[in-house]
Amino acid sequence: MEYKLNITYITIDAYVELDKYRFVYFVIMFTAYILIICTNSTIVCLIVIHKNLHEPMYIFIAALLLNSVLFTTVIYPKILFDVLSVKQIISYSACLFQFYVCYSLGAAEFLLLAAMSYDRYVSICKPLQYPTIMTKTNICILLVVAWILPAGQLAVPIGLSADVELCEFSFKQIFCNSAVLKLQCEQSRVSNIYMVIALVSLLILPVLFILLTYIRIFIITYQKVRRKAAQTCLPHLIVLINYSCLASFDVLLVLMETDFPKIVRLIMSTQSILYHPLFNPIIYGLKMKEIYKHLRKLFSCICLIVNSGNIL
Repeated sequence: MEYKLNITYITIDAYVELDKYRFVYFVIMFTAYILIICTNSTIVCLIVIHKNLHEPMYIFIAALLLNSVLFTTVIYPKILFDVLSVKQIISYSACLFQFYVCYSLGAAEFLLLAAMSYDRYVSICKPLQYPTIMTKTNICILLVVAWILPAGQLAVPIGLSADVELCEFSFKQIFCNSAVLKLQCEQSRVSNIYMVIALVSLLILPVLFILLTYIRIFIITYQKVRRKAAQTCLPHLIVLINYSCLASFDVLLVLMETDFPKIVRLIMSTQSILYHPLFNPIIYGLKMKEIYKHLRKLFSCICLIVNSGNIL
């Protein structure tokens, strides 16, 4: 009976010498969060403002970067609060909610990348049909499905886990991921089945679709518009490979029972929330010519304003 009364809060035991390096953690995480928000939001604003970027490819890029902003906003404020707190705790229900939102947005990333690969396929392989296929209505449908489908599929296993009894109350990750399910005394078989279905439909199938789509693109366009295909598809493939590796890394870290040193586990658990949200805007900002042109103009204007201020 005592266990049932004491399962409300979970202790986050992920940080190394937090009392000693509290402000170091805070400065690093706060700087990363600000950079992620600024870099992603800048490109999203450029796409919204400039009419020549109101094309399906750039709309999907904006959605992808907005997804990164939402993902980090669910995680970073809690981390910043934890490193400044005397006790690092979170309620079980709040942890499940964070897990649910993070994984829904993480799965949406794969579906958005799949939508982008389909857009590139139609644009390069069926250019005459492109205006009739990639209409505003179809783009909206793809965006809605990318965000709603993961949220709907993951709601069931999360709901089944809400009233499960916990046998452990110490969590070794800096944010709530699927490792929280290992705290349960007994995992529901139905919940596990739903999680496997979600893994296949939201991760494996989209990745296979993307790879097959790009293979088809390069086969068809190898002799004709090879350079065009490479220029528009390469950034998406780089982002896919980077995100897939980090997602696989996160899954393996949870599945492996090996008791890693605390510092190693901390470094490994920060990779998916640090590298990828910063990596996306850099890749799209540098590799997509139209976005790069507007970024260069923006920075030129900022430099002129700063120089004018210094002269005055």
